[in-house]
Amino acid sequence: MKDMTRDNPAKVIMLFALPLMCGSVFQQFYNMADSKIVSTYVGTTAFAAVGATSVVTNMLVGFINGLTQGFAIMVANSFGAKKEKQMRRYVAGSILLTLAVTVVLMIGSQIVIVPLMEGLRTPKDIMPFAISYVRIILAGILFTSLYNLCANILRAVGDSKTPLCCLVISVVSNIVLDLLFVKGFAWGIQGAAAATVLSQGLAAFLCLGYILWKFVNLIPKRDEWKLESGQYGFLITNGLSMGLMSCIVNIGTIVLQSAINGLGTAIVAAHTAARRVFDILSVALYNVGVAITTYVSQNMGAGEKERIRQGVRQSILMVTAISTGLIVICFAFGRPVLVWLTSSTDPEIINAAVMYSRISICFFYFLGPLFILRCALQGMGRRIVPISTSILEMFLKIFSATILVPQFAYVGVAFTEPVSWTCMSTVLAIAYIRAKKEL
Repeated sequence: MKDMTRDNPAKVIMLFALPLMCGSVFQQFYNMADSKIVSTYVGTTAFAAVGATSVVTNMLVGFINGLTQGFAIMVANSFGAKKEKQMRRYVAGSILLTLAVTVVLMIGSQIVIVPLMEGLRTPKDIMPFAISYVRIILAGILFTSLYNLCANILRAVGDSKTPLCCLVISVVSNIVLDLLFVKGFAWGIQGAAAATVLSQGLAAFLCLGYILWKFVNLIPKRDEWKLESGQYGFLITNGLSMGLMSCIVNIGTIVLQSAINGLGTAIVAAHTAARRVFDILSVALYNVGVAITTYVSQNMGAGEKERIRQGVRQSILMVTAISTGLIVICFAFGRPVLVWLTSSTDPEIINAAVMYSRISICFFYFLGPLFILRCALQGMGRRIVPISTSILEMFLKIFSATILVPQFAYVGVAFTEPVSWTCMSTVLAIAYIRAKKEL
């Protein structure tokens, strides 16, 4: 366990964030390898199909991760306050609520997936691939929920290394299974989906096993499975606020994906590749934000208000410096990576993907502070403004899908998120300044 209420804030945050960054980079490299395997051994149509389904799976995974992160805020707060019995009660409540939500998601998603993909105007040539792939992924949501719950509970008490180790093992096994199922057994896109589900299951059980072995003080005792008055309310409020925040953003992304699908299979493939590059470049910014959530939550529990101010300020300086380096990397190496990833030299695909990547990366100076301020406010128990900015982002994406994309095609898509990041970071900065004065 790691107490984040002591030592230099920047040092504590960075040491906590580094394993998160490594894990996310490793995961994104896997995603790129997975996409490369699909594009090489199944074809560009299957590659586009994976991209067309990603908005749906990302929404569900984002909701689950946000939900369990919200639960973990209460665990971190209790840990910072040195209230172990209360901490274990929150762990118990988190387990029960995560299980209930997962069952609903597993059943509901299988029912609505076909009409949803049709509503997204998925091109007919990739629809069979998309449906066969996404049904298998949705069947494995239980493993996704278990891993995210265990990983976020460990992070809440300062352990960000164990989730990384479990993820690394999972990713390596995923690549091996991808090659075995897709290339060796010729199972096509279904093989890629099966490999993903099995590797997620491995990560989940490794993480759970480590908690049962090393962190027995996190395991609720018999009388602690019954939460005290108000504790379920705190868990549900925090969990749903962070889960819905991610979900709301992804609703806008789904609407935007519908507009992208209407631009044809080549643009869908370009967007899939560009998002892979975006995801791997943005992991450092995102994970400093994740670290800030735990840091602020623990320090709120300990009553260390000045450390919260110092940590947020130093984190914003960190992500600004990181953004500068990422811009240089994207402009220098973005094009050859996109050519490799798509297994294509089609100028329509490559030029569109390069344009999207370069426009997005230049606005990382707004995206980094957005992550920091949103997560800091969540850790401080301020939920309204983070959710409000998520709603703002959703409406901006819907506006883009209905107005900008029909007028400016993929250029309208490329500018949609940068504009929303600029607006949201401004609102969050104002909200944080007010909250800081009230600490």
